[in-house]
Amino acid sequence: MVDRTRSRAESAVRLALRRGRVVLLAGPRQSGKTTLARTFVRPGQPTYFDLEHPADLVRLAEPMTALAGLRGLIVIDEVQRRPDLFPVLRVLADRRPSRARFLVLGSASGDLLRQSSESLAGRLEVVELGGFTLDEVGPAVAERLWRRGGFPRAFLARSEADCCSWREQFIRTFLERDVPQLGGPSDPTTLLRFWSMVAHYHGQVWNHAEPARSLGVSQPTIRRYLDLLTSVFMVRQLQPWHQNLAKRQVKSPKVYLRDTGLLHQLLGIRTQADLLRHPKLGASWEGFVVDLLIHQLRPDEMYFWGTHQGAELDLLCFHRGRRYGFEIKRADAPTLAPSMRIAMKDLRLHRLNVVYPGVARYRLAERIVAVPFDDLASTSWSALDA
Repeated sequence: MVDRTRSRAESAVRLALRRGRVVLLAGPRQSGKTTLARTFVRPGQPTYFDLEHPADLVRLAEPMTALAGLRGLIVIDEVQRRPDLFPVLRVLADRRPSRARFLVLGSASGDLLRQSSESLAGRLEVVELGGFTLDEVGPAVAERLWRRGGFPRAFLARSEADCCSWREQFIRTFLERDVPQLGGPSDPTTLLRFWSMVAHYHGQVWNHAEPARSLGVSQPTIRRYLDLLTSVFMVRQLQPWHQNLAKRQVKSPKVYLRDTGLLHQLLGIRTQADLLRHPKLGASWEGFVVDLLIHQLRPDEMYFWGTHQGAELDLLCFHRGRRYGFEIKRADAPTLAPSMRIAMKDLRLHRLNVVYPGVARYRLAERIVAVPFDDLASTSWSALDA
C-alpha cells in the first residue's frame, strides 16, 4: 500500500520534471515529501540540499556559486527557509543549454507560492502532496483513513494509542518550532487554543468575532492566525460562491481541518466509538469527503454555496465550464430535499451528486444522483456524468 502511494506521487513528479525545469513539491510536514525526493536523489549526494541541516546551509551561503556547476536533478528541501533562492533558480533555469532541473520542497504554501510565482513565472510547476488518500489506500480501509487521518505515520501506526501519541507530538512540534519560524505567535498555547476553536468550527461558516472575543485579541489577528494555518496546509478555507440572485447569500468562508486525524486529536476523539458518538461526527465526515473529492477530481474552481433562507450546497465545482454540485449526507438512504432542487435551479448545475456511505447508486431526480462513498476511490468527471 505504501509503495503504491509513493509510486502515484512519484509519477506525478516525474511528469512535472519532464515538462519544466523547476518543480515545487508542496505539502505539510511529515506528509512524505522528503521520502519521495530521496527516490530521485539520495541524501549525501552533492545535488541534495536539506536546508534544516547546518552543513547544507553553509554549502548554500553563496547559492549561485554552489548551484551553477551542478548537473542533473538538484533537490532543495525546506526551501521556505531561503526564499532568496528563487531568483537564483530563475537564472539557472533559463540557461541554454539546460544543465539542471530543480525539485524544491516546501511546507508553507502562502508566501512560498507567492515568492516562487513572482520569481519563476512560467517556469514553475507545483505538485501538492498531502497524506494518504482513498484512491491510494483503497475503500477497504476507508474507516481507518477517516479516523486516523492521512499522515503516513499516523495511518500506519501499530495501535490507536501509537497513532494518538504521534499526532500529539506532531501538534506540539508544529506549534513550538514551525509556527514561530513562519512569523506566528511565539506562545504555543495561544495558537493551540485557536486551532482547537477552528476544530469546533469544522464544516461551519467562519466568524472572526467569536474567536477574537474568546482569545482577547483583535479580529485582524484572528484572520492572520487562520491564514497562517491555511498556508501550512492545516486548514482549508472553502470560499463562498455568490452571484446576482434574488436571495441573500452567505459571503464568509467555511473552514475545515484538512486532516481528520488532527481534527479528532484536537476534539479529544481517540477511538471509533468516540467518533461515532461525537456531535461533530457529521461535520468530520463531510470534511473527509470534501477533501477526497477535491483531491480526486482537481476541479478548476471550488466553492460552497448557502443562502440566509437556508438553501445550501456543500461543494460547488467548476470543470470545463460546467457546474457540478455535491451534497454530503451521512445517511443510509438520502432522499430528495427542497434545498437540492433550489441549488439545481439557482446555480444552473449540470449535475448534483449526493455522496453517502451506502453501496447502491440511484437516481433521486433528473440529474440528481446518490453516489456511494466507495465509488470516490475511482471517480472521475466522466464517471459522474454516467
